[in-house]
Amino acid sequence: MHTFANPNPAFVPGTPKDPNAEYTKTLVIGRKKEENTLWVDTELEDMLAPKGPLRTAIYVVDDKDAELHPPKNKGHEAMVYLTYIIDNYDNLSDVSIFMHAHRYAWHNNDIMDLDSAQMVRNLNPNHVIRHGYVNLRCHWSPGCPAEVSGIHPGALVANAQRQEEMIIAEAWSEIFPLDPIPPTLSQPCCAQFAISRERIQALPLSKYIYYRDWLLKTSLSDSLSGRVFEQIWVVIFGGVAVDCPAMHLCYCDGYGYCFGGADKYAEFDDLRYVLRDREDEMRTIRKNEALIEEAESGGRVPEETDNLVIPEPGRKEWIHDQIDILRMDLTIRRREAKVRGQDARNRAAEAGREWKEGDGF
Repeated sequence: MHTFANPNPAFVPGTPKDPNAEYTKTLVIGRKKEENTLWVDTELEDMLAPKGPLRTAIYVVDDKDAELHPPKNKGHEAMVYLTYIIDNYDNLSDVSIFMHAHRYAWHNNDIMDLDSAQMVRNLNPNHVIRHGYVNLRCHWSPGCPAEVSGIHPGALVANAQRQEEMIIAEAWSEIFPLDPIPPTLSQPCCAQFAISRERIQALPLSKYIYYRDWLLKTSLSDSLSGRVFEQIWVVIFGGVAVDCPAMHLCYCDGYGYCFGGADKYAEFDDLRYVLRDREDEMRTIRKNEALIEEAESGGRVPEETDNLVIPEPGRKEWIHDQIDILRMDLTIRRREAKVRGQDARNRAAEAGREWKEGDGF
């Protein structure tokens, strides 16, 4: 594993609090004026201070009159994340959660219905404290595994799909002047993560100011400068170039969904893809049926619909039944995983962590 001397932080595993103790948390979000973050108030109301342990820091990136706003709307979420750390370095919560403004997104976790609110609610602060830096996305793709989805910042040939590869190579010497460029950078996408206070403060405040100054001064666009930071958060907060945690451990110890090991989680994941295939096939059948009906009602010649696939008799009904069965199976497995994850012993066992009576989440 490629590790780094620069910024040379003292990254050590954290020690969780007593099981009965509560963690303070801050949810950090950057949004545009037209973006809606009301989901934070409506879906997390019971968690929000002063009733609960969760504070919020929602920056409006394109409104300098907003109570919280970054010095410049550049670098996508990176400018907001760094600004929050700089502004609150000496007043951080136990855990800081950095997320995008939208409640639902394809890059959120499927098991929690792609819902940011569920991810915040289920996130295990002890997991964050133990690891220091935790990517909020459990699914590897895109980004992992390194040999398939990692980016190669030392690439000599431009890749139109990964414009940041050569750009990172150019920016690396400015951001990390003491370190060689790693052959590969790899972590699950997409710049949403949680960090402990200790991990943030393992770097001096001057480092974060330096990183933000680079963002402010670079000639790279908003998008490309943001993509650079999306790829290097793992270096800044993890001190490594590759970080692809096992998906079942991310779900179990990170969110309390314990399937009983890697194989059991893989079974669940495989069924999800089977369900998607069945749903895709059903959508195609219904689309083709609608096109044929439209052609016939319009009096058009049959040749116009000859290339449309018509399922064999009974296929549509079989797919419908399979979808119902798969959805029920997945719902039961997910529900059982959540129940299993409520027991600290199960979480410790699945993570391979020693557990003793009295240990909490």
